[in-house]
Parts: sequence; C-alpha cells; structure tokens
Amino acid sequence: MTDYRRLRVALLGAGAVGSQVAALLRQHADELADRAGARLELVGIAVRDVDAKRDVDLPRELFTTDADALIVGSDIVIELMGGIEPAREYLLHAINSGADIVTANKALLATHGPEIFDAADQVGAEVYYEAAAAGAIPIIRPLRDSLAGDRVQRIMGIVNGTTNYILDRMDTEGAEFADVLADAQRLGYAEADPTADVEGYDAAQKAAILASLAFHTTVPLDAVHREGITAIDKSMMDAARHAGYVIKLLAVCERLTEASGESISVRVYPALIDRAHPLASVHGANNAVFVQAEAAGNLMFYGAGAGGVQTASAVLGDVVSAARRHIAGGVGVGESTLANLPIVPVGRVTTRYQITLEVDDQPGVLATVAGILSEGRVSIATVEQTVVGSAGDDEVGVARLVIGTHKALEQDLSETVDRLAASGVVERVVSVLRVEGN
Repeated sequence: MTDYRRLRVALLGAGAVGSQVAALLRQHADELADRAGARLELVGIAVRDVDAKRDVDLPRELFTTDADALIVGSDIVIELMGGIEPAREYLLHAINSGADIVTANKALLATHGPEIFDAADQVGAEVYYEAAAAGAIPIIRPLRDSLAGDRVQRIMGIVNGTTNYILDRMDTEGAEFADVLADAQRLGYAEADPTADVEGYDAAQKAAILASLAFHTTVPLDAVHREGITAIDKSMMDAARHAGYVIKLLAVCERLTEASGESISVRVYPALIDRAHPLASVHGANNAVFVQAEAAGNLMFYGAGAGGVQTASAVLGDVVSAARRHIAGGVGVGESTLANLPIVPVGRVTTRYQITLEVDDQPGVLATVAGILSEGRVSIATVEQTVVGSAGDDEVGVARLVIGTHKALEQDLSETVDRLAASGVVERVVSVLRVEGN
C-alpha cells in the first residue's frame, strides 16, 4: 500500500448530507487516497448533540461538541451545518487557522460570500462549494473553470427540487397545489415550513451564487428579484398546457446589452417554458441548469438537486480537489469579481408574456383591451377567448382572455396590467406569466 501523506479533515454537521460524507470518507478511504494523492483522515465531527440519532452508523468517539478545537490543526474543514451562524464564525476560524474549506451552505455564501472569499484570499486558502447550487450536479466547477475563457450570456436553472416536484405533478396529473405540497412534505421533499422553497428564497440564493460566478460580479441576495409558486393553480397549468408550455420555477441569470453598456439581471419566478425546450423535460425533484455561452453554445447540466448521498458526492469531489491543492502547494484560486457589472432591476428586463384576464362578455371589450395594451407598448401575438360565466337576462357574462405577447419591457407590461385592472371591462387579472427559453 502506498505510503501517502495524511491530511486531517474536520466535519461540521452530521445531518443527511454530513453523515453520508463521513461514511463515504471512511468506506472509500483507500480509493480517495489514490485519487487525492493523500490519505484523508476524518479526525472528528462537530455536532450539537453527540447522542442524536444519525442516518448512518458512525463511531461515537468521532463526535464532539467543540467545533473550535476540532478546527484547529485541520487541513480541510467541511461545513455542512447550514444556516448563517455559527457556520460563518467557524468558516472564518478555519480559514484563519490555515485550512481550506468545503461547504454546501448556499444561504451563507449568498449573504456573506464576499467576506468568506476575501478572508480566504488574505491567507491563500481556497473555498470549495460545488454542492451549494444544485446538489449533485457539477455546475460550480464548469462555470468557475471550464467556462472561464468564455462569456456566459444566460443561465436558466431549475434549482429547487421541491418546487419542481410540485409543479411537475400539477402539470402531469392535474393535481392542486395544496394537495401536492402535502404529499411533498410527507415524502420528505418539503419541510414542515416550506416557505424557503415555495416562495423562491432557496432558488434566489442559488441564483446569486451562479450569477456571481458566471458574470464575475458580486451579486448580493437583495439584488435578486424573487417570486414563488403559491399563486400557481390548476387553471394556470391547464392554460399553459393548452398553449404548448409547462410552468417551471426558474432562476434566470442574464447578461444584458444596453446603450449605456453591459449589465446583468438575476431573477427567480415561475415562468412558461416551451415543451420542446430541454428544461421542460426535467421531472420530479430533479434539477437542471441550462447555460448559454458565447463560444461554447448551449450546455445543460442535469441530475439530482438534493439528497444525502447525492449531495455527498459533490462534497467529496471538493474534498479531493482541496487535498490535491494541498499536495501541489501554492496559493488558492480566488473568486473573479473584477467585471463588476451593474445589476438592473427586473423592470428593465425584456421578455414575452402570457396574460390571462376575466372580462365582460360583450361587444367592444377585446378592442378596449387591445387598445390599452397598444398604448402601453405591449404588442399582442395571440389571443384566445372562452366563455366562463353565462349571463342572465339583465346581466353581462364573463369571458376569459388568454393573451400571448411579443417581447415587452417588464416595466411597461406591469404598468399596462395595472391599467387593464382599472379599466372597467376587466373583472379580474387571473395571471401574468413570463415566457422564457426563446
């Protein structure tokens, strides 16, 4: 057996992912040593409760509640605790103690990434975070390394498995949102409090990370426009299907070219995708990231976006990379944010829309609606009208209009929809969905 140099590995957190990482580090120790060029010695696991039940059987003597003591002297620190504090404090301690760090903590990187990366740059350490954006899917390294010589134009990602599971079942089975959410909670896809997923917070954190990498620009979380899926219902799914679309919660990171120069838009919202687009075929709790680059063209990365052992795969890939860097020596590679492109609000984005209205079913209404859209610089591409409520002798019936638009500025569209709502002929604005992918 080859006599490899030993590297001390500390693990913070032993939940679904952490326990799998610990088990795989021990189970595949020889193989990992061959790949890394160093023997990865798991020296301890910091947890809140050493006697808590774990997903896998691990020696009790590995566990400790003293994370600070465990960090000191470690070559690689893996943080899988989640949350902001004390994870931030521990990672800064690890960096200042001379360790490289591996983390899957999207919330921490989206809110305190610049602080973490700057601390690592100061001491020549490196931060690895492949598992922070899309679980097992390798997307960080391709953006950070493989596409470093290219210009990424656009990223569209399904980066939250819970919402994709919900929307996929609503689309394929005609199920209602509340029923599928309850199933997702029962199956463990959704938390008891699903707010982070269904309101788009989780996807927004990942969008900030992906955009920062793709456009070499620091993207603060509060610059990401965010909308969730709680307003999506069966009627909206039916209308999307009828028009040849599927609804997905998308993280969209886009390079914009305007008269004033280049800028970027980062946004998360439910959007319509043509059923012929590769992202439309992402089913269940899977994730996918579709990248459009100037030279490389279209690329898609697909796979499990969550799961203990799946995410552990991405974490261990980072651990091997960190070990190889230790063996080779040298200063860690810092994050490239020198492009420093301005981040524009969602109102400056141009896309197509599907607007669904309930209107009075009487002559002249369609002409009135078309006139308001035209005045607002929103051009109609398609219109479909159906009667949804019959009228009595002295009453006006209700019709539903599903209007597809050509590309329009978000700000113009928003103002026009407000005018439609106040027009007197529109009973209700049922939905406004963007159309992405074309």
